[in-house]
Amino acid sequence: MEETTEYKSLIPVDEYLAAGVHIGTQQKTEDMKRFVYRVRADGLYVLDVKATDERIKIAANFLSKFDPARILVVSARQYGQFPATMFAKVTGAKSVVGRFIPGTLTNPEYRDFVEPDVVVVTDPIGDSQAVKEAVDVGVPVIAMCDTNNMTTHIDIVIPTNNKGRKALALIYWLLAKEITKLRGQQTDYAVNDFEIEI
Repeated sequence: MEETTEYKSLIPVDEYLAAGVHIGTQQKTEDMKRFVYRVRADGLYVLDVKATDERIKIAANFLSKFDPARILVVSARQYGQFPATMFAKVTGAKSVVGRFIPGTLTNPEYRDFVEPDVVVVTDPIGDSQAVKEAVDVGVPVIAMCDTNNMTTHIDIVIPTNNKGRKALALIYWLLAKEITKLRGQQTDYAVNDFEIEI
């Protein structure tokens, strides 16, 4: 008889739901269709949080293999800037939040030029310049993608509400926590340490 092992989620599903990680938009791209759990009566697409959880594990595993200083996290999105900065602080990565200056990855003359080995973005739409430059220099991209995102040029998709304050704090916190765990390090940060005050 075959033993079935039950899937072990990083956190209880209720915590994903409480943070609104599953709340998508009223648009659904062909790329994101496989991550959609259902559509609500009000037309909002709902993401599958099990897929989100699985993808955080995959992304963390991938990122844990890089030199922390060679990981670049980018967020133009207001609610993503603080969690992205905290993620960088906890993991030792670099962060570029707010406006992403063209040439940051491609122009060695630019004073804030960086040469990352991997780029993490909060939203492929808002962070499109960073995605474009990462592709130009041939580094992989991990992106938090909502139901309305295209995933072209994205190597690892983390399906999530990438507009919500609580959702972004939770995703960045889990990703940081999982990376430090895989590196055999301890982190004492709680999810609310990643949440921007309003």
